Amino acid sequence: MSAVDWYAHKSLGDGIFWIQERFYQSENRANIWLLRGTHQDVVIDTGLGLRSLPEYIDAKGLLGKDPQRKNPLLAIATHAHFDHSGGLHQFQQVGVHSAEVDALANGDNFETVTWLSDREIAEAPSPGWRARHYKVKAVQPTHILQEGDVINLGDRQLTVLHMPGHSRGSICLHDRDNKLLFSGDVVYDGAMIDWLPYSHVSDYISSCERLVGLVDSEQVDQVFPGHYNAFGAKRLHRLASTYISRAETCPAKFSTFAWRSLAGVALRVCNPRCAC
Repeated sequence: MSAVDWYAHKSLGDGIFWIQERFYQSENRANIWLLRGTHQDVVIDTGLGLRSLPEYIDAKGLLGKDPQRKNPLLAIATHAHFDHSGGLHQFQQVGVHSAEVDALANGDNFETVTWLSDREIAEAPSPGWRARHYKVKAVQPTHILQEGDVINLGDRQLTVLHMPGHSRGSICLHDRDNKLLFSGDVVYDGAMIDWLPYSHVSDYISSCERLVGLVDSEQVDQVFPGHYNAFGAKRLHRLASTYISRAETCPAKFSTFAWRSLAGVALRVCNPRCAC
């Protein structure tokens, strides 16, 4: 299957494109966001990497044909989990938070929580492909991100917000001027997951309190999340506030512990860590 067949996209205007993997039919299917800039273009999250994302972007002319454009496309992972980082190895420039650099550089499929089944792939990307053979390929990040770093696209700036909880290196990218938040899996319009390896509930609560603060201070109008559809500030406030309330209860803490234990065992069986 070609890259052109594997992906699909929608233009949201203002140089923002929403890309998805058509044949990855799962709640784990991550959104891929492409932002065009006058100085630098950025793709936020890269999906599974089963087909070439750069090839698709080029074939569809999503970056135009400007001969003056010199900077290679920068791929940023909001965190290292497989559904977001699987395609990073296809790019010359790769950014991730410092807390998850080693996981990507070592191809640590335990920390990337690689968990894929044949039934989630509606049409195989190549003859004989099987999910059990899928792994996130090791990649050495060229951009090691920290809280407060600013990625300059020219006509748009993205500020890195370190928001651990879902994973230790989870980030949001905040376009302050346009009040846009690319949130990864820190928040989306669904059940927020805090029971994976390297998830941390108290960190997640702090991150959600920070999200509430962004809404209260009117710094966010629109959220482009790691999964499902975009939403506005009121929904962001409700999602973050609900998580804070739920996570602080005793039953929720017990459930999180139980799920983390089960997830850890399953992932270790499927992804032995070896020397990683």
